[in-house]
Amino acid sequence: MHKAGIKMLLLAATYLACCVYAQASEQVITIGASLSSEKMEFEFKQAVNALNRRHLKSRILFNSTTILMDSNPIRSALDICDKLLAQHVYTVVASHPNSTDHSPISVSYTCGYYNIPVVGISARDSAFSDVNVHKMFLRTVPPFAHQADVWLELLVNLTWHKVIFVYSADEEGRSVLSRFQTLAEEHNIRIEPSVKYAPGEKNYTSVLAPILKHTSRAILLSASTEDAEVIYRDADVLGMTGEGWAWIVSEQAFDAYNIPVGFLGVHLVNGTNEVNHIKDAVQVIGHAFWSLLDTENISNPPTECKDIDSWTDGEKVYNELIKTQLNGETGQVSFNSEGDRLNPMYDIMNINGNRRSMSVGLYGHQEKVLGLRMMGRNITWPGNTQVKPKGEKISRNLTIVTLKEKPFVEVLPMPKDGVCRPVAPAVHAFLCKNASQDNCCMGYCMDMLARIAEKVKFNFTIHLSKDGLFGSFEKHNGSDKKYWNGMMGELMTKEADLIVAPLTINPERANDIDFTKPFKYQGLNILVRKTQKDSSLASFLQPFQDTLWILVGLSVHVVALVLYLLDRFSPFGRFKLAKSDDTEEDALNLSSAMWFSWGVLLNSGIGEGTPRSFSARVLGMVWAGFAMIIVASYTANLAAFLVLDRPEALISGIDDPRLRNPNKKFKYATVKGSATEMYFKRQVELSTMYRNMDKQKKYYTAEDAIEDIRIGELQAFIWDSPRLEYEAASDCDLTTAGDLFGRSGLGIGLPKNSPWTHEVSMAVLDMHESGFMEQLDNRWILVDSKSSCPESNSAPATLGLTNMAGVFMMVAGGIVAGVLLIFIEIAYKRHRGLKEKELELARNAADRWRGNIEKRRTLRQTLQKQREEQMRTNSISKQPASNTSLPMAPNANTAVASAPSLDSNNTNTITPSYRRLSLLEATTKSDCLPPPPPSDYRPPGYVPARSGRTVTWHNPSHNPDNVV
Repeated sequence: MHKAGIKMLLLAATYLACCVYAQASEQVITIGASLSSEKMEFEFKQAVNALNRRHLKSRILFNSTTILMDSNPIRSALDICDKLLAQHVYTVVASHPNSTDHSPISVSYTCGYYNIPVVGISARDSAFSDVNVHKMFLRTVPPFAHQADVWLELLVNLTWHKVIFVYSADEEGRSVLSRFQTLAEEHNIRIEPSVKYAPGEKNYTSVLAPILKHTSRAILLSASTEDAEVIYRDADVLGMTGEGWAWIVSEQAFDAYNIPVGFLGVHLVNGTNEVNHIKDAVQVIGHAFWSLLDTENISNPPTECKDIDSWTDGEKVYNELIKTQLNGETGQVSFNSEGDRLNPMYDIMNINGNRRSMSVGLYGHQEKVLGLRMMGRNITWPGNTQVKPKGEKISRNLTIVTLKEKPFVEVLPMPKDGVCRPVAPAVHAFLCKNASQDNCCMGYCMDMLARIAEKVKFNFTIHLSKDGLFGSFEKHNGSDKKYWNGMMGELMTKEADLIVAPLTINPERANDIDFTKPFKYQGLNILVRKTQKDSSLASFLQPFQDTLWILVGLSVHVVALVLYLLDRFSPFGRFKLAKSDDTEEDALNLSSAMWFSWGVLLNSGIGEGTPRSFSARVLGMVWAGFAMIIVASYTANLAAFLVLDRPEALISGIDDPRLRNPNKKFKYATVKGSATEMYFKRQVELSTMYRNMDKQKKYYTAEDAIEDIRIGELQAFIWDSPRLEYEAASDCDLTTAGDLFGRSGLGIGLPKNSPWTHEVSMAVLDMHESGFMEQLDNRWILVDSKSSCPESNSAPATLGLTNMAGVFMMVAGGIVAGVLLIFIEIAYKRHRGLKEKELELARNAADRWRGNIEKRRTLRQTLQKQREEQMRTNSISKQPASNTSLPMAPNANTAVASAPSLDSNNTNTITPSYRRLSLLEATTKSDCLPPPPPSDYRPPGYVPARSGRTVTWHNPSHNPDNVV
């Protein structure tokens, strides 16, 4: 037992020693508080004890000390110095004085001087957000200025984009206005106007009365409860709290006893629950110190206000408090850089018909969702109605501005009877004024406007734009300030309520006006005049260049000449074949070679001589191959040049080099001040084109530019594709070039935040869904099926007389040449016949003369034989051994007697018996002279040469056979 007792004593001593050591190692953090009541002091101490119990093993021990806040700021500051700082407080929790709403400004000033952080749990003044003055202040409640966040979400939810902001001329009012303006810019919500009033006045009628002149009927009110009571009274007298109006008021203003029915307000959830805010503040302080002391040590804070130096580690503690985030009793607790509470919860409150406030929505962070959630549509609006106001003073008589732009808007003169009647395909025609002149407007947009007005239920009057422009944002008349002109300018100056025209939706315009959903999608295109290729008489020669035609013609004659030469001098040609039965005419002469060369080239067949030699035939085969290639190439190119020969666009599209790198001769343009010009102006890659167009002639309407395209003054016009397609379908000489670019939509323009924007947009969408827009497209724009123009460029063309006229003219020329040549041939043949007749007569005379000569030659030969026989007889008779006498031939005397006479002039000449007399010898004798010519013979003047024949005189002495 004794030993067991000793052990127990040792264990107890050890435990006590450990406890003493643990107590000695703990760091004590004292949290001070300046609260509104003793009850709140008790709740604060309980919260600190709960903080210690939650982290028993932590080496940090939190202590608490409290004072009651005095409503007198000086006494409150003295209490902070004497009662809180003396307790070595590391941070202070500040509430408000009992039974008052005075802010703990004295606590913030005093602690901030010594860098001791202060956590406010009720102060909502916007002044505490100024970190230059309240550098060590943070709070678990948001400032009143943060109500602007909730107001903005409400306006977006209710689709009100134009409001009147009424605020007090104090720091709180200015803070709310400043924050709302910053947020409104991001959501395109416009304040017109902002009305400032002096707080504490007894009457605000003069301040509220000007509001009646504005179109907006949504009012945001930032006011104290006392000022709000006066404002409600005066607004009710002016009729500003009835049907058609909408009020969203601040928390203080919502607490006014006479708040009218239908007003909306916001209320901070747990905003006045001081106990929950004390718990959240203590939790934030505990988390901050646990996180801070885990990484570093901090020095002790000052103990009295007499210390001159501030706490050096106070900023470390403050920064750690700012970074703390947790889910507390009042929701998610976090802070911004100014120390203001983020993501608080707000109830959206509404005064119902029983003048009771009820929650109709919730705003804030809940279950990881941040934003506005409206609970049902049971909101009561001013005038005790359930119909949501439009937020603006609505007039059902709207003013429409438009301009002339076919086929969307066509302007015709007013008939004499003053009644506008639609002209097909139009369904509606409306009166539209141009200054003092009345006109009739009809077209795509007018038919669409009639349907929209029927659906949305409004009346309208139409007038044409004063300057005829769509609108551009530029400097004008030497002014340094830019402003919109054209239809845009009239809409901005409220001279019109809607722009109903083919107005392109682009970023520049969308910054200053609202657009409906696009009623037509389109792009930009280029209008040019068609380039018609001239079909001359020599169109069939186009497949080959002139140089090639000349070379082909020259090749025909060169080949013909070479063929003739090869066949002429080849040993195997017809000229050299000894056993050939061919006549000289069948040989390949130069004429036949020429005919052969042309026949092979034109594939007309060969009817005369062909080459016989191997060398000439090789050349003929090569020439045949050449002819086949030439003819095939010509046939293929003829289809390309004639079948596909059709009018073309002058340029290929927006990337054509003539647009990208323009020259002085090629001019193109668009309408000045239009969306197309803005497109080129803001596109960097098209800057060269924009500068070039800016230097050219200015066109202020599409009609002027299109007319210049027709007459050739302008080569290309860049504009909206629907209009250009309409013009190309209406005028066969015009066409569009390339693909669409710069795609966009055409919409109806309205003033920014117009109450009609949503309804008109829904009407446009409904017309798209019902097919009405498609009907308008078929009626006004897609008119290609009714066009009388030739087929489109994608379809193949057929050959016409203009393409093949040259061929027919060539055939006609061949016929005429043949007829002329036949007459020449007939004349030549007749002349040649006369010559042949004359030659025939001469030939007959010569034949008769030759016959006579032959007779005389025969006689002479006979006499010569007789003489020879006589001589032979005489020689025999003179021989002595023989006296035998030869018998005498009859007529021997005659022969002998006549023989000397034959050679009377030359007795020494003895003609051999074996040789005939030549013509010269024969003509020396008088009896051998030719007979006289006939009496009707007339000697020819000349003897023409005859083809294939020669007239020769036969000389018997030249007979190689010596035939007598």
